[in-house]
Amino acid sequence: MVTIGCMGYTRFVAIGDSQTEGMCDGDDSAGYRGWADRLADRLAVHNPGLQYANLAIRGKNTRNAREEQLGPCLALRPDLIAAPLGMNDVIGRADPAIVRADLDFIYRRLAESGATVVISTFPDVARTIPFGRTVEERLLLLNDMMREFAATYGFVLVDLYTAPVLTDLRSWARDRLHASPAGHDRFAAGAAYALGLPGSSADWGHALPPAYAPNPVVRALGDARWMVEFFTPWIIRKLRGRSLGDGRAPKRPELTPVIAPQALR
Repeated sequence: MVTIGCMGYTRFVAIGDSQTEGMCDGDDSAGYRGWADRLADRLAVHNPGLQYANLAIRGKNTRNAREEQLGPCLALRPDLIAAPLGMNDVIGRADPAIVRADLDFIYRRLAESGATVVISTFPDVARTIPFGRTVEERLLLLNDMMREFAATYGFVLVDLYTAPVLTDLRSWARDRLHASPAGHDRFAAGAAYALGLPGSSADWGHALPPAYAPNPVVRALGDARWMVEFFTPWIIRKLRGRSLGDGRAPKRPELTPVIAPQALR
């Protein structure tokens, strides 16, 4: 990965789905933080006066991002954009050709804006969720698209797929679909390194210390509970044509100042 150096960003806008919204890094009462918020905190240390907006909404797919988020994002005239897109298309088994066309439309417009754009590959879900093998081919195809778009448009790529830390369940919330606070922090650290922020480390994706591994029976019981508690409700929503994001507005629709936490200064 080639880093590009810290460039004095002033207007940072994030678009996408639940991961970029920050689900499971906080809650609906206290608010969600997430990797993009954590990256904004890191950026603010070196970019005083940074303003940040987050237009991501849980459940949104690539077509939603094209129709609902692209225009508002560009209207804010960002000089830094975070736009990792496509994971909901993978899980929802969308037509890869349509996803590719939508991504190319979005990324071409973002490239034309002149902003620095951060995208990512996506973690190896085949190793973290029980039905991961069924979507592995689509995931690998999406990751190939991300690498191609990064090369074509000169985007900054954060390679989450090859990060050992993200195949560890400790990096994931109980639903295994969203990162834990620690997982969100690793993603933010990876983006900071890819952007060349001072003090960032190439070790951001290194594995966690070994943990006790449950025996196969305990693991199977855990997988069964996960299917009942998290996967079944998702299937029901999909059959009903509903999404967790229905009726929701972005958590941070306008550019507002970022005050870097004291701990990061």
